[in-house]
Amino acid sequence: MTSPVSCDTFVALPPATADGCVVFGKNSDRPDDEVQEVVYFPAADHDAGSKVQCTYIEIEQVGHTHAVMLSRPSWLWGAEMGSNEHGVCIGNEAVWTKVTSPREEKLLGMDLIRLALERSTTAKGAVDVITALLAEVGQGGSLLDDPAPSDNAHGHVAFLICDPVEAWVLETSDQCWAAERVSNGVRNISNQLTITTKIDAMSPGLKEYAQSKGWWNPDEGEFNFSKAFSDYYEEPQAKQNLSTALGVRSLNLCVDQFSAESMMKILRDERSGICMEGGGFTSTGSQVSVLSPNGAPGCHWFTATPNPRLSLFKPFIFTPNSSIGTQTQSPDFGAEDPRCQTPRFQRKVDRRHPLWKAHAKLMELIEKGESKGEMTLQQMLQMEAHCLEDIKELIKNFDAKASSKVQDIFQHMVDIEINFYK
Repeated sequence: MTSPVSCDTFVALPPATADGCVVFGKNSDRPDDEVQEVVYFPAADHDAGSKVQCTYIEIEQVGHTHAVMLSRPSWLWGAEMGSNEHGVCIGNEAVWTKVTSPREEKLLGMDLIRLALERSTTAKGAVDVITALLAEVGQGGSLLDDPAPSDNAHGHVAFLICDPVEAWVLETSDQCWAAERVSNGVRNISNQLTITTKIDAMSPGLKEYAQSKGWWNPDEGEFNFSKAFSDYYEEPQAKQNLSTALGVRSLNLCVDQFSAESMMKILRDERSGICMEGGGFTSTGSQVSVLSPNGAPGCHWFTATPNPRLSLFKPFIFTPNSSIGTQTQSPDFGAEDPRCQTPRFQRKVDRRHPLWKAHAKLMELIEKGESKGEMTLQQMLQMEAHCLEDIKELIKNFDAKASSKVQDIFQHMVDIEINFYK
């Protein structure tokens, strides 16, 4: 089976970063007709024995869920990427392995992201949540809202998870998994298994299972997760696609000074394919998070629009009274949603949210080569640069007054952006 080359997720940790921060970034590369929304869910308490409806199935709910900010394909429950109030960030990539991709509807990898963000306070805690759910419930179901999905629409998942202290890479093959702790420097994942012999945690019986399938022989060397489970394996340097290679290079070039601006530049790189457009897939949403040390609040920047090169990153900071409005939220079709009907996805609905519709006007102007489009884009990028500087200063001296000032900053920036397009 040939796996598509698309998404990229990155993290940079000290000593590579400026001011000792952890910087997370991801482009969500999805079908170009799919809408991505950005939504906020506050912390909540839940009754004992209650259930939570995920994309395809219902599972047991926990007593308390943390506040989360999510960027997600608007047809599903989970998320492609997101953050929680404790500074945990997660992005996922579909991967294809020797184990048959599960078609039975269980939890999507995107459901696992949301569940982990809602239920964990650290990156390692998120790893524990995901792996427990893999063992208890499992993963499966179409990754696309397609009435007749191909084999490539049923993949396994790799996760890049970080908090203000460390990062973890968690890669799965059905209910098998391996995890690698990253404590410094830079790391990225794409649509392929990347964990080799440095394994800091693994599913019970992982090596024995690989050996029983003939995928690993202890007499031939140390256990290599990627080599054992990848459906097509090459040595790490040989198998790097252009986006992976240039992503690693870009991360490494910013030693000691990697910042939100550095990550945004990487995500906007079209030549490498990290910023994807054409061929049926587009970078439909982007996220950059800067997790500050010493208890200072993190700042999470989301586009909520396609193509980061033509989009504005807007800041969000978790506060007790955070609000983002509804301009980046897609319409709710309730029981009439094609996902909720049987059989699923038999018709298309208009899921565009107000910002998505407004941004389409800019895309059209730029595609036509009209000067107004480029002028509007440059004005937006100047505003983004000023906002980045303002947020840095605000976080350095964050207090109750600052918290009140930023509780609706994302909504405010979205409103300004929409006005740019009028």
